[in-house]
Amino acid sequence: MATQDEFPEPARSHHDDKWKRDGVRVVPGNQLDPNVPSTAGMDRNAAINFARVGAQKLWAGTVTIKPDAKTGAHHHGHLESVIYVVRGKARMRWGERLQFTAEAGPGDFIFIPPYVPHQEINALPDQELDCVLVRSDGEAIAINLDIEPVEKPETVLWVDPTHPDPAPR
Repeated sequence: MATQDEFPEPARSHHDDKWKRDGVRVVPGNQLDPNVPSTAGMDRNAAINFARVGAQKLWAGTVTIKPDAKTGAHHHGHLESVIYVVRGKARMRWGERLQFTAEAGPGDFIFIPPYVPHQEINALPDQELDCVLVRSDGEAIAINLDIEPVEKPETVLWVDPTHPDPAPR
């Protein structure tokens, strides 16, 4: 077990007590921000980023992919990404022509290096794919690519407060 001597408290001004109030931030699961860059076929929601909690080096949130849905090809620029599968079955395709594939289930982690073209696929036709997503910077970058995917993406409109559904039900 680590002792306090191994992890000394950082030098702080005697009057700087802000860390006592703001040292830990909790973002309730029902208060995630859906206004983040997304890719057709998935819904991303931000929990941890600079705007919400002041995170300098991380972005974290959730992603849900509808049953049997496939995203378009994309990458996340210079960011590293980790996906933790909570529920469902993820099929990942990656490569210059999305020619490589791997699958992951609940409890599995997926690592995506910077600039790697990839496509997320919900491999189940009757259950949503729910994941936790963490990126190596406070930015939310999603760069959609014009690659002919091996598995065609689902046509999903991006509907949010600034992009209303063109065919309301």
